[in-house]
Formats: sequence, C-alpha cells, structure tokens
Amino acid sequence: MKFNVDKKRIVFLDPHSSIDVNFDDKIDLILSPSLYWVQKVSLPVKYLRDVKKLLPSLFEDILPDGNYSYSVYKDQSKENSFFIFAYEDKKIIDLASSFGINSSNIASVRFAQAVLGDLEGAVKINETQSIYVKEGVVTLVPCCWIEESGDINLRSIKLSRHTITLAQFGHIVDNSSLYKVAAVLLAFSFLSFTQYFITKQKIYSIEEQKSELFSKYDLKPTMFQNKALLKKYKDIHSNQTKLREELSDKLNQGGIKLITYKNNALKVES
Repeated sequence: MKFNVDKKRIVFLDPHSSIDVNFDDKIDLILSPSLYWVQKVSLPVKYLRDVKKLLPSLFEDILPDGNYSYSVYKDQSKENSFFIFAYEDKKIIDLASSFGINSSNIASVRFAQAVLGDLEGAVKINETQSIYVKEGVVTLVPCCWIEESGDINLRSIKLSRHTITLAQFGHIVDNSSLYKVAAVLLAFSFLSFTQYFITKQKIYSIEEQKSELFSKYDLKPTMFQNKALLKKYKDIHSNQTKLREELSDKLNQGGIKLITYKNNALKVES
C-alpha cells in the first residue's frame, strides 16, 4: 500500500508501508503507533513540567532495552489526565531515512495519537494492520481482528499542535553513559577546584612567611635589591676570607715588624 503525499505534504510513517515522497518538499510526519509507546494516565499533578519529571519512572517497567525520549500532553476530555509517550529517536530517523526522507525535509513530527484521537471506526494502514481508537488511545491491531472502513485518508487529517523534535545525535551516547560522563566531569571539576584551593592557600602561606622573613631581617622590598645586597656581602666575605688567609701566611713566616691594611691591600714589613 502506498501513501501519496497530498498538498499538505503529510506522510504517515509505518515500517510496513510504502511511501511516495517528493524529496524537495517539506513534510509533516505522522508516526504509526508501532513507533512509540503510549499510556493514558491520571496523575495528581497540575502542570506538564511536573509530569515530565515522572515519565522515565512511569515507563521503566514497560519498555524493552533502548535509548528513549519522552513526551506528554494533556487529555482535554478529563481533568488531571495525560497522554504520555516514549520513543526511540534513532529508530524513527533510520526508518524515515530508509524511505528516502532526509531529516532536513521534515517540517514537523506528530504521534498518530495526537491527530487520530477522534477517529471513528477503524482504518487500514498497511496490508496486515489497522488502527482504531480504544478508550481514547489510538491502537494498532491485525486487520483480521477488526472490520475497517477503508485505507487511511491523509487528506482528511487535521494536524494538531502537539509535535515532537527528534534528537538526531542524542542516540550516539545513551542517557546512562551521559550520566557517567557527567559524574566523571563533575568529580574532575571538584578535584581541580580542590587542587586550586590548596595551591592558593600554599601560595598565601609562602607570601606570609616571605613577609615575616623580610620584616625580621630588615630586607629590601624587592628580590632584585636583595640579590644585589647578597652579592655585596658575598664579595665582602670573599675578600675577608682572602685577607685572613694572607695574614695567616705572613704571621707564620715570623720576624714581622709592621702590618698595614689600606685600600683592600695587606702590607707586611719585616
């Protein structure tokens, strides 16, 4: 069975259907129930943002292994009632790609639940499966289970405002891996900050010791001045050492009458 794109450029994406697409057009993609998991739930919360926090836990006992994204919108027919969804971005993107649909040509993506929730009777979506609405939920069943009213008519579909955005690269690293990487980066950041803090404290301690030392020995305020002063005293020490050695040699000779020291020169008269 083929679904031709009408003037609205609507495409019903299902793994078992053929699709005739104008690759130059932007399309509105409707996802078959086979491409997502849906629940209709009543929750004691008021805002969607509160429901979004609960989505992974609401699906954790249902979903097979995989990397899932989640979505939710309110059920307008009942207070505190919500339609919640789980889906695999990569699975949908890969299927669309297999039909020749490039991600850049997708204008919007919607669940069949969001556009066919008011469907009356059953319609056929491929050679073996049909969809119909049961207790407000768009359900996928084998054709032999139910009598259809015909094939799905894309021209009669009214697009809803409930859309999703497919994460084109989110599937490369799953959520658990992202959490692990984030934990490692957080630990590394903590260690780096700790090392920085310790190093800063050591520098502060050395600066304090330096100030105390300079004050205690009345040193000059800069290292350049102190090095010059050190060189001066080293030269004095060297000259004094040399003078003592010369004086010791002369004294050992004996018969000395007069010893004079002038202009850094030692003179001995016998």
